[in-house]
Amino acid sequence: MISVQDAFSILKNNVPASKEVEYSLIQARKHVLSQSLFSPIHMPPFRQSAMDGFALCLHDDLVYEIIGEIKAGDSHQVTLLPGQAIKIFTGAAVPDSAQAVIQIEKVTAKENQLYLETKVKPETNVRPVGEQISAGDLALEKGTVLNAAAIGFLAGLGFTTVKVYKKPQVGIVITGNELVSPGKPLEYGKVYESNGIMLESALREAFFDQVTSYAVNDDFENTKNVLRGALAENDVVLVSGGISVGDYDFVASALKELEVETLFYKINQKPGKPLFSGKKSDKLVFALPGNPAASLTCFYVYVLPTLQILSGNSTDYNQSKSIALAHDFSVDNTRAQFLKATIVANEVAVLSHQASSMLNSFSVANALVFVPEGTYDLKKGDKVEVYLL
Repeated sequence: MISVQDAFSILKNNVPASKEVEYSLIQARKHVLSQSLFSPIHMPPFRQSAMDGFALCLHDDLVYEIIGEIKAGDSHQVTLLPGQAIKIFTGAAVPDSAQAVIQIEKVTAKENQLYLETKVKPETNVRPVGEQISAGDLALEKGTVLNAAAIGFLAGLGFTTVKVYKKPQVGIVITGNELVSPGKPLEYGKVYESNGIMLESALREAFFDQVTSYAVNDDFENTKNVLRGALAENDVVLVSGGISVGDYDFVASALKELEVETLFYKINQKPGKPLFSGKKSDKLVFALPGNPAASLTCFYVYVLPTLQILSGNSTDYNQSKSIALAHDFSVDNTRAQFLKATIVANEVAVLSHQASSMLNSFSVANALVFVPEGTYDLKKGDKVEVYLL
């Protein structure tokens, strides 16, 4: 049995290198750029009106002659003489002969005459060429996570595809003869299967959308064959249950026969002691405990950071924050604990119902409080290690 920190270190040293792929902008959403991008154009590429109003070729009078209009997208060139104005709309190209744009609310137009209330300073309401970015400038750095704004920014610069780090495809293998799909009659001795949909939901919440689920009976050959297929089809395989040492737990022996190298098995923590991690070539396996809260704890602490690193994120495993405890709390355990908790007003409160089988408190938790093993008392205001969910 190893420590939490040892498990972190082993995983960090065994995560395969991230793979690069070229995607369309929409496909690249929530992916990490694998190379820096430089702007191929000035943005805006022309002097642009920031308002609906009139572009002015300035002179000393407050009266101008209106000679036409320019809509956004018009490409014809217009030359204004001093004292002339042209109606213009937001986003339209400002003629080089115009020095300013006056808002439509600040003028009075009668036929072809425009009357100003006060004089206008040069460059008023005119966005200069390259105001946002100049051609050749750095647009986005390697390592940037592409959110909606970044996608829109790149589209505005003319990009249609980008090179990003590929997100891993994840297989979820659900084991257990006692499991029944929700919606079916629940016979005596059976329980509804929840870990599969829980893990898939957690993956999709983190924007890992390539997920395949597999069901397996408590049978060695069936377990081995399903695991073989899952390893062939996925980059990371999550196994729910079947990793303990019961007579009908076949996962460990099946993984051994499939030549999956054991990275570690059993961590000195609660919940989630029987966590297994293994590797075969560039594929990773996590056999998670069958108890739902233990399974989800191991997912957040070990699996999710692994997936993020595989996806090119600069995250690490030990990403805890130091936050003040909202109440007194006593620790008496021979194993380190990850306690379901909530953060409110910069303090963290440990929730009730901490058993590894219970998800009700996890459903309202937004953090896990890590406390080392031992017997000691924590006081309100003491700083504790907190992993944000």
